[in-house]
Amino acid sequence: MSNPIFVLNGPNLNLLGTREPHIYGSTRLAEVEQMCHDRARALGHVVSFRQSNYEGQIVEWIHEAIDGADGIVINPAALTHTSVAILDALKNVKCPIIELHISNPHQREAFRHVSYVTPVATAMMCGFGVTGYPLAVEAMAGLIKARRPA
Repeated sequence: MSNPIFVLNGPNLNLLGTREPHIYGSTRLAEVEQMCHDRARALGHVVSFRQSNYEGQIVEWIHEAIDGADGIVINPAALTHTSVAILDALKNVKCPIIELHISNPHQREAFRHVSYVTPVATAMMCGFGVTGYPLAVEAMAGLIKARRPA
């Protein structure tokens, strides 16, 4: 049996649906999680969906993923622009990494244009709203399949 796809979410994403709906929409995180589980199941995969407001917890999950995940989809939220700790943890991961953002950070404030995750990400998805989550799960399934011997 294969390992799950980790879908990791950073600070304030627990407020999806109520936090700045003009930017992030009105869909709640629990609904996003269900979208990911549904897409993964349809593709023959399992998702481990997690959210924390604490940088250290996200680092611990990345450490867990080193041997326990087939891929990581990560929306580090505000930690995207500040966390060398997340960058350093992701450098140890051998599986594919998709950096995901609900909005397009490049259309927002200048400080959001810099990502500490991008240098180690296999791919990046942004600007699709919460629809980006199941799209990222599908893209990750393709990356995982491409890595497996025929």
